[in-house]
Amino acid sequence: MWRSLAVGLACAGLAAAQNIPVSEFTLNNGMKVLIHEDHDIPNVALYLFFKVGSRNERPGATGMSHFFEHMMFNGAKKFGPKTFDIVMEKNGGRNNAYTNRDLTVYQDWFPATAADLVFDLEADRIRDLAFDPKIIESERGVVYSERRLRVDNDNFGMLFEHLGATAYLAHPYQWPVVGWASDIEAWTIDDLKQHFRMGYAPNNCVLVVAGALKQADVLALTRKHLEPVPRQEPPPPVRTREPAQMGERRVVVRKAAQAPLLMVSYHVPETRHADWWPIQLMRSVLSDGRSSRLYRRLIDTDQLAVGIEGFTQESLDPGQFVVFSQLRPGASPDKAEQAIYAELARLRDQGVTADELTKARNQVMTSLFRTLKTIDGKANAIGEAEVFHGGYQKLNSLAADLEKITAADVQRVAKQYLGDHQRTVGILSPEENPR
Repeated sequence: MWRSLAVGLACAGLAAAQNIPVSEFTLNNGMKVLIHEDHDIPNVALYLFFKVGSRNERPGATGMSHFFEHMMFNGAKKFGPKTFDIVMEKNGGRNNAYTNRDLTVYQDWFPATAADLVFDLEADRIRDLAFDPKIIESERGVVYSERRLRVDNDNFGMLFEHLGATAYLAHPYQWPVVGWASDIEAWTIDDLKQHFRMGYAPNNCVLVVAGALKQADVLALTRKHLEPVPRQEPPPPVRTREPAQMGERRVVVRKAAQAPLLMVSYHVPETRHADWWPIQLMRSVLSDGRSSRLYRRLIDTDQLAVGIEGFTQESLDPGQFVVFSQLRPGASPDKAEQAIYAELARLRDQGVTADELTKARNQVMTSLFRTLKTIDGKANAIGEAEVFHGGYQKLNSLAADLEKITAADVQRVAKQYLGDHQRTVGILSPEENPR
């Protein structure tokens, strides 16, 4: 779901150090198809990466991409209301989906013998999704409940939402993936139909098939079921670029809570940028594991926090590096802030050691290898590499690319991106009866 990506580590989506053979072709309607054969088990993972997310929405109509994450399971022309999951499960399969700022992704896992049926299911909902008013209102309520659960009644979710709205002045990353509450209430059927037609076109999709299907079989199935789906006009380009931040911004959320929360955010480049992987190694040195610098400082030495992590999100446009800390009850957010800034300054001024750099590389690689243990992980990795990293081919060069990154590179990106002038700070301050 949308929040899992918001707090996940961006590097969890790439592969590394081993050859992952992928074949590709493009259907006549513009859908790109990537195939990785893996016959170790007789199962298949099928991922549909639609290049539409909250980034492609507009003020007054936010949250629609996430809404379709739900709606796409609610019936179409051939397979009626509420039958998608039933048919899938009866044939030994299961499914899910997730939405983020740039993508909406649909996931199917099934035995290879059910492939023809699953391709038929997908073609039906891409081409002929039903817009039944009763189902729309029902799902509107489900999405609104999810917002209450994951934002309004979740301290992390609320603070992260406020942080994003403060860090961005112009770019669509300023609004939440789940959408603003008033927008969820106000979508019309026409709004939804227009968004669906724009975002769910085959020419706006990358299909990844990993598992026990031969390339020729995948080609035949896609031509039978998916190629007849007509292409549409793709989403208009997002032209807005976030202007350079000229000074620190701060936001304080006052809310009933047991302990303060602290987020410190810095603007960083998009995933395809050459500095992406040096930033990931910097993040690892700062916050991966109990021997990381921020863990040792805030938890072991100063005993200000019970948890701390640094995270980024893969993104098509410039994003954020965020340090998030859950403080001890009664701990001073100001002291925690200053401790974080001291460690960032030490990194900028003194750089990283050879041992720290080696450990960071190993941690990134270990995370990636875990991803590649399953066909599910491979399917997601191939699709994310294709969309965010400049092509699925990046999977096989990552180990070599990481080896080229030096301690000087890590220190350079720390100096370039961790400046006070482009910092946004969010604090959740516990109050019994906030006004």
